Amino acid sequence: MRDFPPRRIVCLTEETVETLYLLGEQDRIVGVSGYAVRPPQVRREKPRVSAFISADIPKILALDPDLVLAFSDLQAEIVADLVRAGVAVHVFNQRDVAGILAMIRTLGAMVGAAERAGQLAQSLAQRLDAIAAVPRPAPRPKVYFEEWDDPLISGIGWVSELIDIAGGADALPHLRAHKAAKDRIISPDTVREAMPDVILASWCGKKVVPDRIRKRDGWTDIPAVRNDRIVEIKSPVILQPGPAALTEGLDAIVRALWAES
Repeated sequence: MRDFPPRRIVCLTEETVETLYLLGEQDRIVGVSGYAVRPPQVRREKPRVSAFISADIPKILALDPDLVLAFSDLQAEIVADLVRAGVAVHVFNQRDVAGILAMIRTLGAMVGAAERAGQLAQSLAQRLDAIAAVPRPAPRPKVYFEEWDDPLISGIGWVSELIDIAGGADALPHLRAHKAAKDRIISPDTVREAMPDVILASWCGKKVVPDRIRKRDGWTDIPAVRNDRIVEIKSPVILQPGPAALTEGLDAIVRALWAES
């Protein structure tokens, strides 16, 4: 970076945008992902420079960033182009709750707001502990989370953990150890054999169609389908590994599991 703390930051995913706003450091942001919607004012305040696996490199370079923040191997090609152009890039790769809290602390340190970031991470961790400590009826409902419908993909790490914190039991807990989506592709039979009590779905930017889930071959005997417990959780609050998932995302899971209790 040319300066510390960086004065001109481009964020290629939403969770770093939200975190910088929560830290009061939003004036450093000069460009954001097209998927950035939190907080709502980001839509009118910051120029869009990227999708998720593609970006307008000339537009990013024209913004003269001190630092670009990216996420995961899925943005590796964008990162390579920026590095070749001489731009400083930091790539986060948080895949679980601990990683999200570490991302917040790391980003805070990078912008000279370590104390505020520590306080934010601590408050989120305390909130998670408080929700996990709420007494729930036994047995825990088995929950299948679907992050994509064709092919079926499940088991994203932080969502699996949040299901546990909300008082549920991930129907396919072994998948959380796999970071790459290609390693979490499952067959419809796998879900049918797991017999989840609740189906949560978030199809990464497109609207969930519960009726399409109900009509899958052989799924009528699944308790979640039989009892009409198929719930969409909006992508921005659950599929971004940042503060949104630990707040609104977790709250949505709790409602889906316990609203009828």
